[in-house]
This record gives sequence, C-alpha cells and structure tokens, in this order.
Amino acid sequence: MLASVEIRPIITKAAQDAGFDLAGIASAEDTAELEYFPRWIAAGHAGEMKYMEARDEQGRLKRASLAHVVPWARSVVVCAINYNTAQAYSTETPAEPRGWISRYAWGAQDYHDAVMRRLRKVEAAIKDAWRSADLRTSCYVDTGPIVERVVARYAGIGWIGKNTCIINQKLGSWLFLGVILTSLDLTSEFAALPAPDRCGACTRCIDACPTDALIAPYQLDANKCISYLTIEKRGEIAEELRAGMGRHVFGCDICQDVCPWNRKAPVNRAEEFQPRDGLVNPTLEWLADLSAEEFRRAFRGSPLRRARRSGLRRNAIIAMGNSGDRQFLPLLQKLSVDEDEVVREAAAWAIEAIG
Repeated sequence: MLASVEIRPIITKAAQDAGFDLAGIASAEDTAELEYFPRWIAAGHAGEMKYMEARDEQGRLKRASLAHVVPWARSVVVCAINYNTAQAYSTETPAEPRGWISRYAWGAQDYHDAVMRRLRKVEAAIKDAWRSADLRTSCYVDTGPIVERVVARYAGIGWIGKNTCIINQKLGSWLFLGVILTSLDLTSEFAALPAPDRCGACTRCIDACPTDALIAPYQLDANKCISYLTIEKRGEIAEELRAGMGRHVFGCDICQDVCPWNRKAPVNRAEEFQPRDGLVNPTLEWLADLSAEEFRRAFRGSPLRRARRSGLRRNAIIAMGNSGDRQFLPLLQKLSVDEDEVVREAAAWAIEAIG
C-alpha cells in the first residue's frame, strides 16, 4: 500500500490521462464559505430549487457540511475540464431575432456523462494504487451534497469570482467540475493554499447582468438569474423579469462572456463538447412550435431536457416578444390557443409586447 503522499502524483497523472485540464485535492473539512449557505437558503435565494434545501435526519442542510452527510470523507479530489469552443460569445453575436442557448449545453453529450466517464478513470487509479478494502470513494458531477466551487477553490483549481463561478487564471471560467470524495487523508502532508482572488476592483459581470441577479459581489439571487428562469423555473415567469431575459432560451453566459479572464480562454476540441447542429443561435420558431416527438428526438441525451418542452417553448416565445419582430405574430396567434396553459399565457404576452 502506498503512502497517501505518493498517491497525489498518481491522481494528477490519472486526471491528465482521462482528459482533465486541472486536478487538485482539498480537505473534506468545513470551510468559512459554507457558513453563508444556510443564510442564502433562508433568504429564499435558491428559488424553487428544493434539492438545494435537502436536509439530513437532524434537519441540517446537507450542502452546508460534508461532515454531516459523509462523515467518512477525509479528502476531496477535484477535477476540472475546459468546455469552451471556438464559437463567438453571446455578447459578440448580432442581436438578431434568434435564441441563445448556454455554451455548456451545446454538446453532443450531456456534460454529466462526459465528466463522470473521465472521473471514474481517476477513481479507478486511486483504488488501484491504494488497494485496501477500507478505502471508500464516491463520485459526483453536480449531484452530490457538496458545493463544488468551494472545494475547487481549496483544491487550487481557481478562485470564486464575483459572478460566483470558479475562475482559473489560465483557463478562465468555462470549467466543468467533478469531485471524488475519499476516505484517504491526502492533505495532511501537503495542504494546498486556496487560489487567490484576482477579480480586483472589476465589476463587469455585475454591471452586465440584465436582471440584476448578482445582488452584490459573490452573491447571486437565483430568482432573478436568467439561467434559473429558463431552466429551473416552472410555470409562468414574472413579467418584470421577461424583458431582461432578452433572447435567452436556455441558460445564460453573459457574466462569463464579459469576464476579462475569458478573453484568452483556450478552446477544447473534444468531440463531445462541440455544438450540435442548430443549437448555436437556434431559430425561435423551431423551439416555440416543437412537438413532443421533435423535443424527444432533438434533445435526446442533452441537458436541454431539464427545461422540459413546456419551459423551452415558453422561453422561445418570451424571446419573440422581446425581439419586437412582427414576423412572429402569425405563429404567436397560433400559440395563443395552444393546449399548454403556460405557452398560451406567454404567447398572449408576446403579442402585446410586439404590439
């Protein structure tokens, strides 16, 4: 059995071989950043994302402390992969009457699967090196009782920016994170320093947010966030937030598009991160009038399924209303009598918005 200090270079190499750009190790102990999480939940800033409020048998928020939920965890291996592609940013493309889908959702494969496949290879390397029946591990990609960006900071992956995203000095913020909880104490011999905050006095992300979701540096109110509104929010969207959504139909990249650290972000050529046909600047007519079968066929294996057909159509219709383009009126008239109540309401609003 290797000493834990000897496993660190094995983990680094395994992560590189698996296709990750960065890898680091953090302690599983609670950090000061997690003290903010219960207050964020209590303030209602998680919106309708009830999974963020998951609690243990004692009523404690799971994401507020790994020690409460996974008491056997001693270290967290954090792996990051750049998903940036060669296409222009949303802030660089013409404001034409088309939709915008967040960069991370363009790929031919759901990023959860793409990252988890790589993460399993790193986990296998750890098990092969340690070779002990007492070793315990658990892998997560956005699904575990853990605030990934916090452990990513302490693993040296990057700092938490004012837009609440992890930012790396060389790679920028277009990063998918995967974590491996392990019962090994991999930080006792060497404790990595948290990545220093390099946002400085910059407030471009805060200034650029159309819905003022960044209520203060490092603080996000999901209720106003375009990503939340277009993906997680079910039913009708508050009318006062619709204009700020612009042409966004799934997610939003604005706070990352304007970040100076993304000016020279490298491009990942991995096939699974390259855009599917039609997902960069998609036509609003196509999305708004999707049949159930077209939705299943077009977005099989895609993150866009999370918005559901009703939500995606609603978002496209709101984008039509925001465009002010009268070419959409015939379709909107048709959708104003759709069988979906949410679609009908959005269409009526869009017709009035266009005038």
